[in-house]
Amino acid sequence: MTPPDEVHTERLRLRRVVAEDLPAALAIMSDPETNHHNPDGTPTPERTAVQLAEWLRHWAEDGIGYWAVELRGRVIGFGGLRTYGLDGEPTLNLFYRFTPAHWGFGYATEMADAAITWATSARPDRPVVILTGLDNKPSQRVAEKLGFVRTGTTDHDTMHVYRRVHDSTIVT
Repeated sequence: MTPPDEVHTERLRLRRVVAEDLPAALAIMSDPETNHHNPDGTPTPERTAVQLAEWLRHWAEDGIGYWAVELRGRVIGFGGLRTYGLDGEPTLNLFYRFTPAHWGFGYATEMADAAITWATSARPDRPVVILTGLDNKPSQRVAEKLGFVRTGTTDHDTMHVYRRVHDSTIVT
C-alpha cells in the first residue's frame, strides 16, 4: 500500500512533490535559518535542485516520498516519509522542514502524525525513525510529542536517532 498522493489534515494539504515545487524548495531548503541545525550546512541552490529530484525519484521508485505541505494553497514546508537504510536496517525516515514564519504552530507535528498514521497501517514492517541534529531541540521536541524516544546516534555520532514507542517497547 503506497501513501496517497494527497492527504488533508485539519489545517494542511499534503501532496506529492512535483518538479514545479522547485521555487518553494529553493526558498525553504536554501534558507540558512532553516538549516541552522543541519550538520551538512545550508545547501546550494544546485544541491536543493538535486534533493528535489531525489524526492521525485523516491516516489517513482519506492511509491513513497516527501510531500509539499500547503497551508491555504501556499507551500510552507516539505515533509513525510522515505525509505532509508539505517545501519543496514530498512526504515522509513520521517523528515520535516518548514519556513521560519510557520514554526511554532504545530504544523510539523500535524504533518508527521498523518505520515505516521499511514506508515503504522500500511508498512508495519518498516519502523519509522526521525534523525535530528545533536543540538536540534525543536525537532527533538516534535519527535517526543509524537511518542518517539531517543535510542542512539548515527554512525560518527552526527545525528540522534528517535524511534516510536508502543506499549512500552521500542518498535524494531
